[in-house]
Amino acid sequence: MDHFLYRDGRLFAEDVPVHEIAVAVGTPFYLYSTATLVRHFRLFDEALSWGPHLVCYAMKAASNQAILKTLAAEGAGMDVVSGGEYARARAAGVPGERIVFSGVGKTAEEIRAALEGGLRQFNVESEPELRVISQVATSLGVTAPITVRVNPDVDAKTHAKIATGKSENKFGIPIARARDVYAEAARLPGIKVVGIDVHIGSQLTQLEPFELAYTRVAELTEALRADGHEITRLDLGGGLGIPYARSNEAPPLPTDYGALIRRTVGHLGCEIEIEPGRLIVGNAGLLVSRVIYVKQGEGRDFLILDGAMNDLIRPAMYEAHHDIVPVIEPAPGQELAPYDIVGPVCESGDTFAKGRPMPPLAAGDLVAFRSAGAYGAVMASEYNTRPLVPEVLVRGDQFSVIRKRPTFDDMINRDTIPEWL
Repeated sequence: MDHFLYRDGRLFAEDVPVHEIAVAVGTPFYLYSTATLVRHFRLFDEALSWGPHLVCYAMKAASNQAILKTLAAEGAGMDVVSGGEYARARAAGVPGERIVFSGVGKTAEEIRAALEGGLRQFNVESEPELRVISQVATSLGVTAPITVRVNPDVDAKTHAKIATGKSENKFGIPIARARDVYAEAARLPGIKVVGIDVHIGSQLTQLEPFELAYTRVAELTEALRADGHEITRLDLGGGLGIPYARSNEAPPLPTDYGALIRRTVGHLGCEIEIEPGRLIVGNAGLLVSRVIYVKQGEGRDFLILDGAMNDLIRPAMYEAHHDIVPVIEPAPGQELAPYDIVGPVCESGDTFAKGRPMPPLAAGDLVAFRSAGAYGAVMASEYNTRPLVPEVLVRGDQFSVIRKRPTFDDMINRDTIPEWL
């Protein structure tokens, strides 16, 4: 569910007409709904209410300060994967004890910053990383809480570029080696083992891969406790998918996911951490764009938009589908025609959809890409010297620009000319 609905023939974001925001801000722009963000977070929180837990929002999905502060006010923790994300979380007022630090390539500098600033735990991805954390923690005279991310060799049945739990993926330590790695962790100074971490991928639309992975984690928990380790937390990752096409079968609900967690690991008495990102913010965001031209081609027609692959790269990178709807609601029974929907970037890959049935549109009309809140603005670039698009947050009948569009001068003036030129 989201809070982007037609009223009297116009698309609204909560109680604000989308076209009014377009007039004020210009296109293209990202648009987020506070009510949707909060609702989706609460669904996860309630799904785990049967025991101690922390819902850590996966910041890589969308990391604007306003989004982080909105979720932090609800009690969310944060899952960060870089020093920059850690700094963003702290700047948004998230206390260190609600931040988990994931990622396969943590540098000594990032580790030091997190230990000095405070964090809940590191999710350790390799033996070399474990040793660096020990060295940095010892040099600071502190103890680093850690989990070890285990790779359970489970096929998440998702896109190959976002699968993380198979043996050939770069993430985690093979579960067969986990007991040896935990034994080393117990011997290292400056390290305190607190739990186990697992994350098998993103945009999962079935529960079976989760069940298989979590069952293996439960077995590992029993084995590690028998070895003398204190396992008090289970970080079960994120990955629950969203329906990008309204015609698709809906993925499992957070309530079903929470019940699965209880069934597979609830008997262990551990605090549960999860790291949802896409399901919290994905359907909470739109990308709004304007038609520049309607072009007739040889055997096909094109809608050329002012939004492009640099603004929303998912279709070019993942062949991802986004529903694209007009901001002015089509009349009932309006005849549709197929269009290739493209942007102005000088690449054929700048294509959002091919042969997509659309109502008649003309230059100047507005369209909205649904389910664009996750991995949209955060993956945008300035390719073709196109400014990063603004981000806008709506709450009720109010809206605010939460990241402004840079000017060409802003972009150009970041360059530094060598003195010999």
